[in-house]
Amino acid sequence: MSANCDLLPYAEHRNTSRVEIGEYQDEVPDGMWLDKSPDSSKNTSPPGYQIVVETPTGNAEYEDDINVLASSTQPLRMDFEDTKDDDEDEEKDDEDPHKPRGNWGGRFDFLVSLLGYSVGLGNVWRFPYLAYQNGGGAFVIPFIIMLILVGIPLMFMEMAFGQYASLGPTAIFGKFCPLFHGLGFGMVIISGVVSLYYNVILAWTIFYIAATFTSVLPWEHCDPQWATHECYSYADADNCATFNGSVYLNATCMFPNTTEEFSYLKELAHNATKKTPAEDYFENYVLELSDGIDNVGPVKWQLLLCLLLAWLIVFACLSRGVQSFGKVAYFTALFPYVVLFILLIRGVTLPGSVDGIKFYLTPEWHRLGKAKVWVEAAVQIFFSLSPAWGGLIALASYNKFNNNCFKDALIVSIGNISTSIFAGIVIFAIVGYLAHELDQGVGDVVAQGAGLAFMVYPEVVTRLPISPLWSFLFFFMLLTLGLGSMFAISETCITGITDLFPQWRRRKWAVVLGFAIFGTIVGLPMTTKGGMYILQLMDTYAASWSVFIFASLESLLIGWVYGADRFCKDIEQMIGPRSRLFKLIFKIFWCFLSPATLMFLLFFNWIQYKPIEYAGEPYPMWADALGWMLSLTPVIVVVGMSVYKIFTTHDEGKTFWQKIKFLSQPHASWGPANTKNRYDSVTVQYTP
Repeated sequence: MSANCDLLPYAEHRNTSRVEIGEYQDEVPDGMWLDKSPDSSKNTSPPGYQIVVETPTGNAEYEDDINVLASSTQPLRMDFEDTKDDDEDEEKDDEDPHKPRGNWGGRFDFLVSLLGYSVGLGNVWRFPYLAYQNGGGAFVIPFIIMLILVGIPLMFMEMAFGQYASLGPTAIFGKFCPLFHGLGFGMVIISGVVSLYYNVILAWTIFYIAATFTSVLPWEHCDPQWATHECYSYADADNCATFNGSVYLNATCMFPNTTEEFSYLKELAHNATKKTPAEDYFENYVLELSDGIDNVGPVKWQLLLCLLLAWLIVFACLSRGVQSFGKVAYFTALFPYVVLFILLIRGVTLPGSVDGIKFYLTPEWHRLGKAKVWVEAAVQIFFSLSPAWGGLIALASYNKFNNNCFKDALIVSIGNISTSIFAGIVIFAIVGYLAHELDQGVGDVVAQGAGLAFMVYPEVVTRLPISPLWSFLFFFMLLTLGLGSMFAISETCITGITDLFPQWRRRKWAVVLGFAIFGTIVGLPMTTKGGMYILQLMDTYAASWSVFIFASLESLLIGWVYGADRFCKDIEQMIGPRSRLFKLIFKIFWCFLSPATLMFLLFFNWIQYKPIEYAGEPYPMWADALGWMLSLTPVIVVVGMSVYKIFTTHDEGKTFWQKIKFLSQPHASWGPANTKNRYDSVTVQYTP
């Protein structure tokens, strides 16, 4: 019995092994491997094996040969043909197939890295604002429900997927479902684009950290160098008010000569548009913001230096692979909790902090009847845990085969929501203090995103004793939070590259260096005076609706094409037997609830679409079109690679749909990377 190894695509992956059936010896065809039989202990001869067959339906040429092997009652055994001529390095690689890729130094390395990936800037500067806008404490209910419906199932699915095959996104889909090989490339493109602008935000935090090394924070007062006529320093206004007959206007303490002039200036000051020094400092000094994306202006050398430093940190921490990444993650993932705890203790001692916390946690139950609240909860969960970005697959691919990824998914999911709620308490305690100081409502001073991090909080710390210290702690916390996510996003791209070109793994530092140089060059436009507009454009479109499509497609491929039952068996092979209820619940999630929820979010996203704008000013039409092109690029890559696969699969006699069916089946090389784990498969996988 002989076999033609061109039976399946990618013949270069042929892995034939010699077997012995009684006196009959021959080669196992490509697409088969030997598998230790569950009842091999009953065999009287040396260890019994049975054939596991991974081959498309309808290959009659090999059916007789396969049936002889699969139906044989004689014990089969592997002939490893150990010879003295075997290369020692190859033997070591056989013992540890993860060695060329590297793996985590320990289970906790992976856990803290995953926690750092999922707990990022959005937990601190987006979740608190969403909770305030969508029912306060009541928002936690849809948040938890969406975590169960979408977050945990997708996170567990992707982690198990990557861990089972020990491959990153660019390689895993080519073996799992060749028709959708491009899906992994689309995920890496999304992560790559996000990494480009995410590191620019970290460059801003580095800029602010450097600015805190002074006795007086530069944004405490309205400096004529960058302040506008709308700049209003409440501290200076309070000082001005100590003088009788004075009026604080246009960042100046004025002393009118007449009562009429005093009344006039007082009315002007009351009706004037006010901006805090922190706002003017961020927009007019840090960014030197231009009047629109049409006018980007020159590069700001200070921001460029900060961007170079940010990429240098990424290079230093990732150049030695996940071993160095895992160790650094202990600091980047855990230090922010120390700072949050310190800020909480300081915050609750400030006047007005209790009002801020009450404002944040007081539930507005009637809000739960609005669809928008549930959508916001689902979107926050989705972008916080980051399924369909490729990161979960990439990080889990460095796990040991028997790591309990389900337990890790639960721990990180619970850690994510706990951090979000805790960070909200800290932020609103501080915002409550600011509202008290300004004699305004909490809702009037709260903000989200960059507005909270670079405008509201900097204004708060100017009113605290030792303000540079509190400013340093806050921005250093933001930096470590951001780096935890940035490391994982970058590692996703680097893993994608080295899985495509395994020969580069031995010089991974060079791959990381090239990625950092590329990121710096492409990030240059975002260090210009119009960089904020470019960054917001990328942030709005890069990881928007395309990730919903990818997550839905991935869930359908695993649940329906590959088969939820089969995937559950793969999981049991890694983490041990699961109850019927456990498997039933996740089958329902993967096959029905999660895809349905994702498609609803996708359509809701399209229905609610509004053209992008900054500070109320819409972007020009060409910029909006550019954003849509950015969103479509990953999807076009997936579709393009699928079409290419179909038309380059040469198999005479096969119709178009037969080719699609053929390419939708796992490739012969699909399975655990470790040969021993392949032998531990549980049953014959041949469909006659």
